[in-house]
Amino acid sequence: MSPEQSRRILLFIAIVAISLNLRPAIGAVGPLIHEIRMDTGLSNALLGMLTTLPVLAFGLFSILTPIFTRKIGTEGTMSLALILLAIGIFLRVIPSISALFLGTIILGIGITLGNVLLPGIVKKKFPEKFGMMTGIYSAMLGLGAAIASGISVPLSEDLALGWRWSLGVWGFFALFAFILWLPQMKDNIHVKARNSIIGSLKHLGRSNLAWNIALFMGMQSLTFYTLVAWLPEILIDRGMSSVHAGWMLSLLMITGAAGTLIIPSWASRRERQRLPVILILSGEIIGIIALMNPSLPFATFWIILLGVSSGSSFGMALLFIGLRARDTDAANELSGMSQSFGYTLAATGPVLFGMFYDMVSNWTLPLCFLLFVAFVKLWSGIRAGQNEFV
Repeated sequence: MSPEQSRRILLFIAIVAISLNLRPAIGAVGPLIHEIRMDTGLSNALLGMLTTLPVLAFGLFSILTPIFTRKIGTEGTMSLALILLAIGIFLRVIPSISALFLGTIILGIGITLGNVLLPGIVKKKFPEKFGMMTGIYSAMLGLGAAIASGISVPLSEDLALGWRWSLGVWGFFALFAFILWLPQMKDNIHVKARNSIIGSLKHLGRSNLAWNIALFMGMQSLTFYTLVAWLPEILIDRGMSSVHAGWMLSLLMITGAAGTLIIPSWASRRERQRLPVILILSGEIIGIIALMNPSLPFATFWIILLGVSSGSSFGMALLFIGLRARDTDAANELSGMSQSFGYTLAATGPVLFGMFYDMVSNWTLPLCFLLFVAFVKLWSGIRAGQNEFV
């Protein structure tokens, strides 16, 4: 094996490890909502903020990522991302409401930097396999969240760690990913971007295609993080135990990981991506309508359908960033712009969903809200699927 092949394998392993670590800190919260509420007395709106704050950080800091890459390089910024992620996770172990929310904000910033950097790193290091690599790392994002959501209640109750350490154990895995990433630091150089941040925003702001990609990113993220925060509560209200509901959320994410693994590779080989978008959103719309049934027959089937659809939407959003950009610099700029706008929009989802439930004390109105989001996503995805560059 040549030194170059060894370096690519190490980079691949590091990318997989990072991807696995960028969602557990969020995915572990949903199944523990009941425990956190009982221990802290927080309202549904404030509990929704535990999912919303990281997403809001995605929106506010995505556009600022180029500042970090110009100061400390792409590899250095990824190292900073993993350190912030670990610090934020460990802060949430402290028995304090302030530490809980502060840690959530800090880990959100760390995840943000990793989110923005991954598409550009993959486009630069694996240009000939961009679709496949996008599918792999986006699938790992979903798998990390699935594992966290599935074992968070058992960690808290069966192992008697309590909800704080059930959230806190993921800090050790973030540190492990940081260690795996360290060899990449020898190639770290400060990025010299062609355009200023303001210049990039002005350029992208004039592109309807860029705005449709950003809207698609926002709508798919809004749906995903709303389901992460509230799906267990919906299922518990339908008669499931908290452990069963947690595993259903895990199933949603595992099947989502399968969707993100398969769909980008297939869609990237097509001249246009409109057909994949239509198929994905049709499944999501049917799944949301099924959740409105109070008895929820065939629950496992509908969760799988929703999982594949939501995961595939995420893979398509990342794929659009790479396909609609001519090079790595353009991909980083489009990634920052679309994730900044998209995640800021998505941050409203869990809170609005909780507020709608508080207003009517049933899940019909909140789910109608997600149904509207799905149709907006369909509209923007069809337009983002045209064969053009921003």
